[in-house]
Amino acid sequence: MTFLFRHPGEVALRILQHLELVSIAIAIAFALALPLGALAARNARVRGPLLGALGAVYTLPSLALFGFLVPFTGLGFVTTEIALVAYAQMILVRNVTLGLQGVPGPLRDAALGLGMTPWQSFWRVEVPSALPVIIGGVRLATVATVSIATLAGKIGAGGLGQLLFAGLDNDDPNRIVAGSVAAAVLAIGADLALLGIQRATLARAR
Repeated sequence: MTFLFRHPGEVALRILQHLELVSIAIAIAFALALPLGALAARNARVRGPLLGALGAVYTLPSLALFGFLVPFTGLGFVTTEIALVAYAQMILVRNVTLGLQGVPGPLRDAALGLGMTPWQSFWRVEVPSALPVIIGGVRLATVATVSIATLAGKIGAGGLGQLLFAGLDNDDPNRIVAGSVAAAVLAIGADLALLGIQRATLARAR
C-alpha cells in the first residue's frame, strides 16, 4: 500500500488512463450492441448464431486475443480497444436482447395505435421500457472491462495494468498491490454509479 501514498500522481495518471480505455470501449460496444440486440430480439434465426458467436469470443483467453490482434493492429491503444469491445459484446447484446424481448406486446401495439412509426416506437417506448435490463448489462460489462483492461499494460496502452506488470517485472509487490487496489476500487465505484442509474430507471418504469 505504500506505493499508493508515495506516488499518488502516478497512480492518478494510471487511473485516468484506465478510465479512458474503459469508457471508450463501453461506448463503442454499446453503440454496436444496441442494433445487434434489437435485431436478435426480433429475429430468432439471427439470435442463436449471433449470441453463440459472441459467446465463443467471450470464452477466448484474454491474453490469447491480445496476442492474436497485435500482428495486425500493433501494440497499444487500438488493439486494446478492439479486444475490450469484443469482450463486452456478449454481455451487452444479450441484455439488450432480453430487455427488448421483455417489452409487453400490447405496449408496442398501443404505440403504433397512437400513430408512432416503428422507429419512434423503438426509441420512445421499447428502449425506455427495456432500460433497466440494458443498464444491468452495462454494469456487468463495465466491471468485466475494468478487469480485462489491466492487460493493456502488457502491450503499452497504459492504465492500471502498467503498475501491475511493472511490479511483476521488477519484483515489486507494492506496485502490484497499488494497481490491484486501484482497479478494484474503480470497478466497485463504476458499478455503484451504474446501480444508482439502474434503480432510478426502475423507479420511473414503475
